[in-house]
Amino acid sequence: MKAFTFEKAASPEAAARAAAAQPGARFIAGGTNLLDLMKLQIETPQHLIDVNGLSFDRIDPTDEGGLRIGALVRNTDLAADARVRRDYPVLSRALLAGASGQLRNRATTAGNLLQRTRCPYFYDTNQACNKRQPGSGCAARDGGVTRQLGVLGTSSACIATHPSDMAVAMRVLDASIETLQPGGQVRRIPIAELHRLPGDTPQRETVLERGELITAVTLPAPIGGVQLYRKVRDRSSYAFALVSVAAIVQKDGSGRVALGGVAPKPWRVEAAEAELPNGAAATAAKLLAGATPTHDNEFKLTLAQRTLAAVLAQARAAS
Repeated sequence: MKAFTFEKAASPEAAARAAAAQPGARFIAGGTNLLDLMKLQIETPQHLIDVNGLSFDRIDPTDEGGLRIGALVRNTDLAADARVRRDYPVLSRALLAGASGQLRNRATTAGNLLQRTRCPYFYDTNQACNKRQPGSGCAARDGGVTRQLGVLGTSSACIATHPSDMAVAMRVLDASIETLQPGGQVRRIPIAELHRLPGDTPQRETVLERGELITAVTLPAPIGGVQLYRKVRDRSSYAFALVSVAAIVQKDGSGRVALGGVAPKPWRVEAAEAELPNGAAATAAKLLAGATPTHDNEFKLTLAQRTLAAVLAQARAAS
């Protein structure tokens, strides 16, 4: 691990200003991803700003009937919250399908959204990776093993996937991200716009600006329906998704669906949701349109359709 300086943030405004003023600065809260990356010298921040003392650990109702989830709310507390379990069960299910209990006790809402890919070539510093070292190439593209990697939204520079389960549920719920910029401005970002596709700059993973601090995630008023999250992985625990499906299905068969494990961001195509009453095959045809799988991971297209079919069948049985 490289040497770094450290400070505890006295206020959100001070944290944002400090991060903007010091090149290479990073916020740290749970540290469940960042510390691993620092130990491997994949990330080498020169300065860490501890935000754990800030008052972002509450879940409060909004005037619009939704919930405002503080950026420091731990995954365990969010999954167990009675209001989340009652009104947004897809979110609770997604969180519980994620990491171990020990990690959920430390991981935060903001950190979960911002966690970095688990692509093996990103983690292996002996391999070329445009995300880790821009311009070095992509070992996955150049004859690598791509079973776990993306089939949608990828580019010639990167085919890594976003690892978060929580983010997929947030996407199907139409959450929005509240941030504080170094100049004191508050910004609200629809979750659909938070994560960037790789294009030619896979090292830029979100639209956040230097020093911009996530303060909360807001959920709109609940829409009811049967809410399900199904995660398919190579083993039953401690594994990231090959494919995951977050779905909200109403009694008339309409609804919403988002996929995880297939793209650099939670994958939702609203136009495909009009096909939900017509079944999984019709929906998947539009949801997966434009996919560019490799020989190793083309099975994900069939797996996504079959997982969606299982979710829709479960939703019908529960209606």
